[in-house]
Amino acid sequence: MNAIWTFMKKNYKVILVMVALSATLWSFMPKKLNDPEKDKMLLDLITFVIEKGHYDPIAMDDKFSKGVYKDYLDAIDPSKRFFVQSDIEEFKAYENQIDDLIRNRDLSFFTLTYERLQKRMQEAKVIYKALNDKPYDFSTEETINLDSDKNAFASNYSELKTRWRLQMKLSVLAAVVDKQKLEAEKKVKDPKYVPKTFAQIEKEARDSTLKSLNDYFDFIEDLDRDNWFEIFVNAMVTQFDPHTFYFAPEEKEKFDISMSGKLEGIGARLQKNNDFTEISELISGGPAWRGKELEPGDVILKVGQGKEEAVEVVGMRLDDVVKKIKGPKGTEVRLTVKKVDGSIKIISIIRDIVEIEETYVKSSVVEKDGVKYGVIYLPKFYIDFENNDNRDAGKDVAIEIEKLKKAGVQGIVMDLRDNGGGSLKTVVDITGLFIEEGPIVQIKSSGKKKEILYDHDPKVQWDGPLVVMINNFSASASEIFAAAIQDYKRGIIIGSKQSYGKGTVQNVIDLNQFVPKNYSAMGDFGALKTTTQKFYRINGGSTQLEGVSSDIAIPDRYSYIKIGERDVENAMPWDKIDEAPYEPLKAMNNFDVVVANSQKRLTENNQFKLIDENAKWINDRKEDDIVSLNIDKFKSEQANIEEVTKKFKAITAYKNQLKFNSLPEEVELFKSDTVLAQKRNEWHETLSKDAYVEEALNVLGDIKKPAVVAKGLTIKNKKDKLVKS
Repeated sequence: MNAIWTFMKKNYKVILVMVALSATLWSFMPKKLNDPEKDKMLLDLITFVIEKGHYDPIAMDDKFSKGVYKDYLDAIDPSKRFFVQSDIEEFKAYENQIDDLIRNRDLSFFTLTYERLQKRMQEAKVIYKALNDKPYDFSTEETINLDSDKNAFASNYSELKTRWRLQMKLSVLAAVVDKQKLEAEKKVKDPKYVPKTFAQIEKEARDSTLKSLNDYFDFIEDLDRDNWFEIFVNAMVTQFDPHTFYFAPEEKEKFDISMSGKLEGIGARLQKNNDFTEISELISGGPAWRGKELEPGDVILKVGQGKEEAVEVVGMRLDDVVKKIKGPKGTEVRLTVKKVDGSIKIISIIRDIVEIEETYVKSSVVEKDGVKYGVIYLPKFYIDFENNDNRDAGKDVAIEIEKLKKAGVQGIVMDLRDNGGGSLKTVVDITGLFIEEGPIVQIKSSGKKKEILYDHDPKVQWDGPLVVMINNFSASASEIFAAAIQDYKRGIIIGSKQSYGKGTVQNVIDLNQFVPKNYSAMGDFGALKTTTQKFYRINGGSTQLEGVSSDIAIPDRYSYIKIGERDVENAMPWDKIDEAPYEPLKAMNNFDVVVANSQKRLTENNQFKLIDENAKWINDRKEDDIVSLNIDKFKSEQANIEEVTKKFKAITAYKNQLKFNSLPEEVELFKSDTVLAQKRNEWHETLSKDAYVEEALNVLGDIKKPAVVAKGLTIKNKKDKLVKS
């Protein structure tokens, strides 16, 4: 889940204190330049930064140690398919000692578990390959429990082998049943078709299962010791709260790209296919896309930098191939690729800034009951932390609003569903587009007075009807926006019963700034995202755990399932502070009527009745973890499920009969960018099947603006006479 982030370099007081204290940190470090244990130094750095910078650092004691122990083992062997009970008994000696090991820069627990895991994974490869040699007997009475939390670790090697056999048998069984259905359908379509035998189908299913397992092990074998140590470090830091997180250097770079929506490279997405790296997609507008030589499906054989000799990348880790292809704007990279037709070609590409379109805001226009409305979808509150002059969510949303106004819309839906958050600055800027000026959110650091973040711009970009859509996964910055709109009574919040419930602020701290120059040879230490503040609504309440409650709650598939911050371990508690000085707006004069009308529609809407029924069914089935591996019983169970779920297929088949269109400026771009045109058509198709957007538009149509005061006159509505104010 994304968070609200600001860079610690902007918090000068904290930096000065931490830099001053870093002398203490390094006073006990060994003086030898050849100290090889970078991992130990990383533990020191992280412990130091968390203890000095976290909002509410917990004690690193036996309770902390037990938490790290549990979460780390859950992370590296979640399905309990590698370790056996004797391993766990050996590991358990460290359960209460991890806090002491960290302080003493002792990596013995990590080293033990890492080396044992590598050994057990190699043993597992032998197991699954041997198990796949002969057909499975699906006539026996066997079951498998899919909930690994309810399973203990295997007591011995024989039991572990049985666990692998059952898991593989389930995979093969499911594939067999699916393939039998396909064969039956082919026979119905073509009476002359000769279906495959059961033996043929079973062999194909085993081959498919073997390939999936080979792919899985290829992936985990690509992970090096640093990757596994990163998992250990994050098991440690998430004990403080679920949003404190360590970014290894490569992950930090990915985080920056996700936040800014920009990277320097060729603009191609890659995927691994056995030992080969393939082009899976070209990013619209990027240099590879503009060059029109590289194509999806091309296999990269070699990568060369400028005039340097090309390096073979077959068998290389995907992340390492990506590193070689990415590079500064203006530099050349040469790719030796095998084309789909089998030909070999060397393609030269000049790297450039690549914008990832999916990161950015987009808008659409729709007409309903003769009235034109705008829909703005914001996937995250993005920003380029390194350059304030570059595009960000605040600037872009303002531009979209102006385009919608120019198109003549009479209301706007702000869609923040699945928006996990982002930049604190941009959410303040965006909220300010809908109010004259005033407080947006309250921020509180540990042991300090609260700070109120204001919109100081009296300009209102949009003063018309506004509906904000949220769901269970709308978090952090999304909740700040929804809460402010709700507290000001500026618009109506519609969606899930409540949003995610994340009310904390994280700062991304570059760990390298605390490393003495004589240790720089050890390389990049990455960054730590740590919780440094909590935010509060302007009414004084917190969104932590509780989220933002919708004014109009609509059923969804998660209505009866525990989901959100309140169900995450180590989440910070809810609290409240005094409210900020603000006055609710008079943006509508019929709020209660709008809500009542919507609730009436929802109770009469068959689509939402069906969604609610489906949500209850999903909740009822969440404890159904035992699956039969007898083919007759398995088919019977699947048939029962299919029979029950037949009626739920109408949920995805729904159409709202609305036509969504791009704005004229975007339509013009489609002439030269067919990829963008296709993506927008797909989005519009999704909107045309969205019952939630349809109800949001119904709500917009019900909203009545209050009397408008202008030059001493009050216009109550179009039919009323002018009245002296």
